Amino acid sequence: MLTKIGEIAETIPVVDERAKCEAVDDLFKQNPKLEGLAIACDDGTTALMMRVQFYQQIGTRYGFTLFMNRPVGVMSNSRPLMVDEAELITDVSIQAMNRPEQELYDLVLVSGGGSLRGAVSVRHLLLSVADVRTQIATFMNPLTGLPGNRIIEDRLNQTLGLEKFSVLYIDLDQFKSYNDGYGFKQGDLLLQATANILSGIFGQQDGFFGHIGGDDYVAILHSHDYEEACSRAVDEFEKLKRDFYRSEDLMRGSITGENRFGSRGLIPLVSLSIAVVTNRSRRYDTIDEVVEESARIKKRCKSVQGSIVFADGQTAAQVGL
Repeated sequence: MLTKIGEIAETIPVVDERAKCEAVDDLFKQNPKLEGLAIACDDGTTALMMRVQFYQQIGTRYGFTLFMNRPVGVMSNSRPLMVDEAELITDVSIQAMNRPEQELYDLVLVSGGGSLRGAVSVRHLLLSVADVRTQIATFMNPLTGLPGNRIIEDRLNQTLGLEKFSVLYIDLDQFKSYNDGYGFKQGDLLLQATANILSGIFGQQDGFFGHIGGDDYVAILHSHDYEEACSRAVDEFEKLKRDFYRSEDLMRGSITGENRFGSRGLIPLVSLSIAVVTNRSRRYDTIDEVVEESARIKKRCKSVQGSIVFADGQTAAQVGL
């Protein structure tokens, strides 16, 4: 995915600031699609001469006589937008759109290593921004804006090469019953709020937090020190969920709904399950092995009512019994 401005820059002609305007006129006529020229100035800076501005000045009543034998430097924009090739396309687009109105459609000059690398037209810039946003959207979960499955898979592959790692598979038990009882809109709000608190806990420093989909999340830590973070996640979720229930349901500790067997009855409140897989005592060579182990641990989580953490098959924390 193209993300840096230098990746979309195209070369443009460079002329000396002392070049006569008649030479620039010839250059533009020979290259009908050329939008502008870079002007090399004696002081080491780079100016810009846009085709539109050039002919606007030449086309005035006395412009041809006044300018054609003069150096192009006197007509050029001495302070064009110049950005480093490593800057993000999206950041450059903001800078470009914040220019004075008369410069809004000027080329953006791109430098690198102390020299001019090329230029980007506003049209190309905006099209590239749209492409970047479209590509980002395919990698992110649409509900929470968190990294989605493709990024998660890449990060898991990278994780296998770490000396120490903890992969946490996190989901909400009884979420379907909550969705049925309180509605999809409220369910989405609960998922978003849960994502916010979990990303704040697990997405710090070298940690990673992603949204697999629905009520399933994944966190990756570059250590085996997961206990404190998991305990905090459980505690904060238990506090959070109180804002998503009616007072009578909270007092009863359940809602009336349909269970997984299709019969109506009392359903426990939503709880948080965290299945932790580490390489503390076992080596994992593939993602599939990690996923299989997490599925085994998650079964143990599901067998217990209330928010719970199981790590490598051992109960690490339990709340809500």
